[in-house]
Amino acid sequence: MKFLRLGEAGQEKPCVLDASGTARDISSVVADITPETIPGLTDALKSVDLSTLPVVEQEGVRIGAPVSQPRNIYCIGLNYIDHAKESGLPVPEEPILFNKAAATYCAPFDPIFYSDKMTKLDWEVELGVVIGKPALNISKDEALDHILGYTVVNDVSERAWQIDRGGQWAKGKSFPNFCPTGPWIVTGDELGDAKSLPMWLDVNGQRMQTGNTNTMVFDPATIVSYLSEFMRLEPGDLICTGTPPGVGLGMKPPVWLKVGDTVSLGIEGMGSQTQNVIKL
Repeated sequence: MKFLRLGEAGQEKPCVLDASGTARDISSVVADITPETIPGLTDALKSVDLSTLPVVEQEGVRIGAPVSQPRNIYCIGLNYIDHAKESGLPVPEEPILFNKAAATYCAPFDPIFYSDKMTKLDWEVELGVVIGKPALNISKDEALDHILGYTVVNDVSERAWQIDRGGQWAKGKSFPNFCPTGPWIVTGDELGDAKSLPMWLDVNGQRMQTGNTNTMVFDPATIVSYLSEFMRLEPGDLICTGTPPGVGLGMKPPVWLKVGDTVSLGIEGMGSQTQNVIKL
């Protein structure tokens, strides 16, 4: 099942895509796709014939972020073997954890904001994991039952703030609109365990990243179980699970985004997103 939200910001309708790719309005079943409604979302739809639900026009309609607003956004650093090598850093023995501020969260086609104080703006295509029910001290075998589904994320980064300004990743990752998410959440029963998914990212039509989740150091189930040892994961929480090689930082010489650039990215079976870089 694919969940999405369609409409102008603040007026999105919760929808699912049926087998033919038609968007169906599920607002008669659930008011919106939020941290509060997610735990009962799939069960509420099990007895519903999607063909009886209203069709929502998709052409020319804004696609919103697939969850209204996660309570928490967690990120895993250097989680692809080939990206760690690209960065000249050792492959982590345990997941490297950092956070993105809540205001980074935005829709998949919303712009990336560029500040005059930025000098090294970078891109990262990532698999996002959306938590479906609370998780605390759960095993790896239990983890998939706590995942609602998966989504596409661009973990936008300002490397100067991340690396040159005291080595604090969170401040290089937390500017507004630094976490475009969507277009959909694809549930695990449709996508499986997400362990072998091709992924890509283009800048101005030029392929920069080509990767596959099969080079992850830690898979989604391992990450969810690991994080639940230290914190209670809540419904709607978003976990950005790392990026494959091809980021601007890894180019020789490095390549950075500038105003007017267009970034497009996607993961097989999960749709794609596009952002334009605009001056804030």
